[in-house]
Amino acid sequence: MASTSLGASILVSHCSSAPEFQVSGMRLVFGYKAFGCRTSRRGFRVRCESKIQEKELRRCSPFLERLSLPREAALSSNEWKSVPDIWRSSVEKYGDRVAVVDPYHDPPSTFTYRQLEQEILDFVEGLRVVGVKADEKIALFADNSCRWLVADQGIMATGAVNVVRGSRSSVEELLQIYCHSESVALVVDNPEFFNRIAESFSYKAAPKFVILLWGEKSSLVTAGRHTPVYSYNEIKKFGQERRAKFARSNDSGKYEYEYIDPDDIATIMYTSGTTGNPKGVMLTHQNLLHQIRNLSDFVPAEAGERFLSMLPSWHAYERACEYFIFTCGVEQKYTSIRFLKDDLKRYQPHYLISVPLVYETLYSGIQKQISASSPARKFLALTLIKVSLAYTEMKRVYEGLCLTKNQKPPMYIVSLVDWLWARVVAFFLWPLHMLAEKLVHRKIRSSIGITKAGVSGGGSLPMHVDKFFEAIGVNVQNGYGLTETSPVVSARRLRCNVLGSVGHPIKDTEFKIVDHETGTVLPPGSKGIVKVRGPPVMKGYYKNPLATKQVIDDDGWFNTGDMGWITPQHSTGRSRSCGGVIVLEGRAKDTIVLSTGENVEPLEIEEAAMRSNLIQQIVVIGQDQRRLGAIVIPNKEAAEGAAKQKISPVDSEVNELSKETITSMVYEELRKWTSQCSFQVGPVLIVDEPFTIDNGLMTPTMKIRRDKVVDQYKNEIERLYK
Repeated sequence: MASTSLGASILVSHCSSAPEFQVSGMRLVFGYKAFGCRTSRRGFRVRCESKIQEKELRRCSPFLERLSLPREAALSSNEWKSVPDIWRSSVEKYGDRVAVVDPYHDPPSTFTYRQLEQEILDFVEGLRVVGVKADEKIALFADNSCRWLVADQGIMATGAVNVVRGSRSSVEELLQIYCHSESVALVVDNPEFFNRIAESFSYKAAPKFVILLWGEKSSLVTAGRHTPVYSYNEIKKFGQERRAKFARSNDSGKYEYEYIDPDDIATIMYTSGTTGNPKGVMLTHQNLLHQIRNLSDFVPAEAGERFLSMLPSWHAYERACEYFIFTCGVEQKYTSIRFLKDDLKRYQPHYLISVPLVYETLYSGIQKQISASSPARKFLALTLIKVSLAYTEMKRVYEGLCLTKNQKPPMYIVSLVDWLWARVVAFFLWPLHMLAEKLVHRKIRSSIGITKAGVSGGGSLPMHVDKFFEAIGVNVQNGYGLTETSPVVSARRLRCNVLGSVGHPIKDTEFKIVDHETGTVLPPGSKGIVKVRGPPVMKGYYKNPLATKQVIDDDGWFNTGDMGWITPQHSTGRSRSCGGVIVLEGRAKDTIVLSTGENVEPLEIEEAAMRSNLIQQIVVIGQDQRRLGAIVIPNKEAAEGAAKQKISPVDSEVNELSKETITSMVYEELRKWTSQCSFQVGPVLIVDEPFTIDNGLMTPTMKIRRDKVVDQYKNEIERLYK
């Protein structure tokens, strides 16, 4: 590690003994003869008057704490040593611009870049006052807010490692993460959350101290609690007093500063647990700095633009994007699912960074609004949207942005005819598309509120949603990554936004597709296991070298566990502009193997089924069975509305539909929407309880836990197939 120290400190002690040395920590401590010794006939007695001056070792972010360059020196991104170093660059460029707006916490907070940096510096010093040491693990269990950001950066800047999770996780999961990570202290969201976990943690974890980011200590349940608890403001005050003392005296000279190394672990992020117990992913400062330096290739953010943050900040995707945008001088507003719709209209963000579920929800809301309008308006809107869908389809053809697995490019004459035909059709559709733009699309975009682009990641974006937003003129950029890859390894650029893909690789990152059984590298257009190599790949799983070895080979290739293919390079034809993009087709572990030996990717069927208004959630099943089945959570409100339209006026009062009726209606919808899929769904199991985070059937990142769902309904599934 780089250090300002020139060598080991020499600690001199004045005493009456003979010269000797002893080891104190990692320092050599020498003793010398001095004046003032007294001796006795009965033995040798020592009287020492010690004057020891020892420099305390402190790990730090050199640029954040202004220790590496003169204050007036310019700082480039290549000089950053750790993630917190980004704040010096941001303050130099955007000091008085608003950095964060957090309106829904008490108190509401707004910080400029300069103020935010001071908050972080105060918090860093406050953590040192309460005893945080370099390399210690500090659990940060909280949801997104400006104080989460301050705590996250404060812990990193001390050289400690933060272990992150959200407040909606179960007590058992949080306790498992805390103990497995060997965390020594706890930073939590608020008193209500701490009261929920306090009893379990006091008996099984015993943290050295607890910090509350929001709320007052008076709201805590104190019975039987001996752990010191500090509020956010107390930590800040400790830091301010220590920094003020440094400014008034030479106390800061008592410390020896050691710089955080880029290869040091910055954070441990536990996987979502869709395929078993969460594993602790060790991400280094260098992993995250690679994201910060290169995400601008996909999201060309500019100073003053507005971002809306609604994903959990501890999610790798949201976290890396936040670090990146703060180097661009943007203004970020924190929101949540509850306030998202209103904030999109009110805030009109240039970018929304979110998961596919949010875009699916926006799509469903638009469809619902159209369906609720008068018959004439509904017919006009749906017709014009269909025209725009056809127009954008032709546009993709003549621009060469259509996916293909064919390794051989088409003949030139065939390509030319195809191009001309697409041009002609698009020419005739263009006037109607512009009419749709004026009458329908502008109103929809205004209600959505995204002015530049929506960035989707953390899951597969359904094709019908992708096409819809393209047709109405909303740019949606889909990306790909995993917690183990920091996370982004590929994304779609605005200038090459190939629908159905996850775009080109991020800088310095390699992809290859290998055969699932033999491990042989497959040519472009062939489907297999996706492997990734490059700077974003994690250091490994914490305390789990066996699991690390299973996913990262000796050459550094990380096995993502995803199935996919790379588009071939063509110089002509409708795919000439999308060579080299990555296309995903489900998880290898999600593949259902029927008793007939056929392999089925459930994601395609589930995405198609979700187009139905009657289906709220679905999990396709059928492992080792002769045919596929499905577990469905129906949308009862939509089902009752559809039933009323079919029932005669005499029997129009429908209070509650029977399960048999709903099952029949859902089955009809499945046949309708999945008719183009390679496999059809047979038996259907209707269940009433939705899959949620609270009941353990969804991960905190809103992915359905397939194994948990199948296990919970094991008996019902067995009866379904009898």
